[in-house]
Amino acid sequence: IVIVCHPVSVCVPANHKVTLRVRAEGTGILNYQWVPGGTESNLTITATKTQLFVCRVSDHFHNYVFSEWVKVKVLDINKSLPVDWQGNPHIAINPKPQSIQQGSKLTLRCAAFGIPAPHYQWYKNGRPLPDKTSDTLQAGSYLCSVSNVLEERWTDAVDVNITDKVALLIGNLNYSNHPVLMAPLMDVRELANLLQQLDFRVVSLLDLTMGEMRSAIDKFLQLLDRGVYLFYYAGHGYEHAGRNYLVAVDAPQPYRPENCICVQRVMHKMQERQTALSVMLLDTCRKYNQNCIPSAIMPLGPSGNTVYGYACEDAEAFEVQDGGKSTGIFTKYLNKHILQSEKVTHVLEKVSELGKDPLVTGKQAVEIKHTLKEPRSLADQVRTTGHTRELHLRDVCWKQANLPRRKQLMFLCGAEVELSFSALFSNVLVVFASVKTTDNRAQDCTVTLSSIPSIVDIFSKPGGSEEMESLLFNKSYNPDCSLRLCSLQKLKESLVIKVDLHYTNKDSKLRHTETQQVEIGKPLVASCELYRGNHAASDKRQKATSVRTVGNISNSKAPTNQSL
Repeated sequence: IVIVCHPVSVCVPANHKVTLRVRAEGTGILNYQWVPGGTESNLTITATKTQLFVCRVSDHFHNYVFSEWVKVKVLDINKSLPVDWQGNPHIAINPKPQSIQQGSKLTLRCAAFGIPAPHYQWYKNGRPLPDKTSDTLQAGSYLCSVSNVLEERWTDAVDVNITDKVALLIGNLNYSNHPVLMAPLMDVRELANLLQQLDFRVVSLLDLTMGEMRSAIDKFLQLLDRGVYLFYYAGHGYEHAGRNYLVAVDAPQPYRPENCICVQRVMHKMQERQTALSVMLLDTCRKYNQNCIPSAIMPLGPSGNTVYGYACEDAEAFEVQDGGKSTGIFTKYLNKHILQSEKVTHVLEKVSELGKDPLVTGKQAVEIKHTLKEPRSLADQVRTTGHTRELHLRDVCWKQANLPRRKQLMFLCGAEVELSFSALFSNVLVVFASVKTTDNRAQDCTVTLSSIPSIVDIFSKPGGSEEMESLLFNKSYNPDCSLRLCSLQKLKESLVIKVDLHYTNKDSKLRHTETQQVEIGKPLVASCELYRGNHAASDKRQKATSVRTVGNISNSKAPTNQSL
């Protein structure tokens, strides 16, 4: 007998009708016995008090198994539920603001209804707390996340003292009509790791088309408030008439301003939001393009607490081989100093040491522009007092890009397979599968993974280097199978992971395959639907010219010259 669907714990108000369900497969007619309760696979009760339940499933051959224990928790709270409530978390008690003396014990309470029962996670200053109470109160924001498989809800924050630090990193390397680059991949990955150590919330994206770049930047601008914000780009670029342009992977040859992102336009939008500190770091060429018609926007000087950091001045930016890996020379020195808690301009001045590097001496020099009114550091914690609606909206936007949770799959042969997920970048997801337990009926178990729809792994193309693979995987974790899903920003539908378990039947000695499919929705940046920018950009180009049409890379056509 195999239980294929266990009952789930619930949390409901008093006198709420609840149905516990169990599903099992076996030989012949199966009998169900709930303790306490009935003899059907579904047990419907009117919850009057908190109780534990378990179901015994048996057959006529005296075999039996027990379901997982579940709790029906009853909250005797005078809180009405929506008429169409489907079991999603419904917060009944929000934590209350408190004033206590230092050293006193702080107790905050949160309660929510949910089917399944919600999970609770407390946060302070945006960081999860291991415990629900703290013996020492520090100025900060305390709030609680309440979630089940249906939805996640957040309580109101109390004593709010929020740190807002966001970074958008874009690395373009696999160009359709221009030389392929190598350095942006590792540069974006390593810089993202360093910024996370500085408590930045990081979005890191690879290989974006023009429409996708525009959409990603627009999403980034929606998060801006009175905080520290950093925009970084590595890839092809150029300069003309005092303006800088970032080249998308689908830009034609030769490219024009309408195929590129104007840096000054992005910085102008950042300045409009009046941030506490805006930093733009560009590891790209600034070679003069005299054949290019400049964009309509006028050159813009920095204002407020704004810092520009250019990898070069009226020249090319170089990538080098450093210890067997490719890196941009600018980002190499940037990563060396970025964790220092010094004024950001002082950090960039140290980055200018690259001019003395024998590999680029006389060829590349850093240019820094800024209008800092006060000593700002990337290590600063910029706080905003008060829990505002704008802050809530930004948090909701940020929460959309979720990493799927670990999943346990039980197969009929008795084998258990664990699925786990890791984000290499915000648009590159790796799925791991490991066979955790096997039944004596199944031998020589192997597992394979695939996705629906099928997604091409650009890192598996011929020419992928060994050191890249070693950096992309954690050797301390050795799964039975892995699947790398790239360019998630192009995903237009819910993603399904197909798990095929292959094994040899102990009795028949024949190979068998069992399949399960797990829907994980739109993970990471896929939830932001950046592909919609492609359609808008395409429509705009079609209206602008009837002589020449520049198309985006389609999802079905693999970019040429993709070796890394």
